Amino acid sequence: MLTVLGWVTFVVWLGLTFCHGFYWRTDQRLPPLSRPAEWPSVAIVVPARDEAAVLPSTLPALLAQRYPGSARVILVDDASTDGTGELARRLGTSSSLPLTVVTPDPLPDGWTGKLWAAARGVAEAGAVDFVLLTDADIAHGAGSLETLVSAAGRYDLVSQMAVLRTSTPWERLIVPAFVYFFAMLYPFRRVNSARSRVAAAAGGCVLVRRSALERAGGLAAIRGAVIDDVALARVVSAAGGRTWLGFATNVHSVRPYPRPADLWHMVTRTAYTQLRHSPIVLLGTVIGLAVVFLAPPVLTFTGPSWPALGAWALMAATFVPIARYYRQWPVLGVLLPVTALLYTLMTLDSARRHFAGRGAGWKGRHYSTSA
Repeated sequence: MLTVLGWVTFVVWLGLTFCHGFYWRTDQRLPPLSRPAEWPSVAIVVPARDEAAVLPSTLPALLAQRYPGSARVILVDDASTDGTGELARRLGTSSSLPLTVVTPDPLPDGWTGKLWAAARGVAEAGAVDFVLLTDADIAHGAGSLETLVSAAGRYDLVSQMAVLRTSTPWERLIVPAFVYFFAMLYPFRRVNSARSRVAAAAGGCVLVRRSALERAGGLAAIRGAVIDDVALARVVSAAGGRTWLGFATNVHSVRPYPRPADLWHMVTRTAYTQLRHSPIVLLGTVIGLAVVFLAPPVLTFTGPSWPALGAWALMAATFVPIARYYRQWPVLGVLLPVTALLYTLMTLDSARRHFAGRGAGWKGRHYSTSA
């Protein structure tokens, strides 16, 4: 039976490596740039709740963007208690792009805080051609806005997976694997294919055409979504829009996760939501993680099982591009089973929190029954 399981894991990894959209490659970068004859107008919407610690590292670069057309930045101060709005106004006193700081009305039932704040920003933007939804912890390099708009072309939604921080040992272990697993769930090549029904986005940097957003029902169509980036891409795609998702080189997250507890919370707040709050899907996910990621090393050492060793080798090899993208040691792929075990425990803890009534949460808000 162990030999059979070893062959099962090997066949699974052959399929994942060669028949699952080459999810492990990092070559999906911005589409070819096309300088428009007339530059469309853009509103950059930044939902911010208690973000005073990161704004000095991100907002000045956003305000300093050089854009040939009409553009403005709208920061939505979502009931912050740390002076986020006041700090933003001070940072915007001298900038290339005009800054408007607004506050949303009290959060209504059925909305997540971030989406309610983003909707307030979109309403403030008025009749613009594009809306760039970007998080307060995202640092845009010089020319980021112009490059994004130039790449939009025939797409209605263009999103970049921001380069996440990997400064501490725990970040190096957990963060690249987070991106790897995300790409496994939503292979970027399939997201970008007109023949595929897979739709996804990375919430830190999403440029969406205003007309496509309106056809999709606006942000109200996903008002209860905790994983709002993927939900937005899905409704835009369902309304006939073209979506694109790729790896960034000029967009970075400065959000620190210095302690294991910080990384644990990052995953647990949405893991069970990803599984649609289903105990059956949770069980299947745990079994799948065990067979795909944990069985190869276990069978290799208890066998020995050469097929299991081959599966482990394929697993490690597919992790190499992500490791190089994050400038980490490629040998980290050998430790992917350890990281997968941690993610399994995080997923189980996410379910435990849901049933304890704490559910998905962020910045003091919890969404136990969100869609």
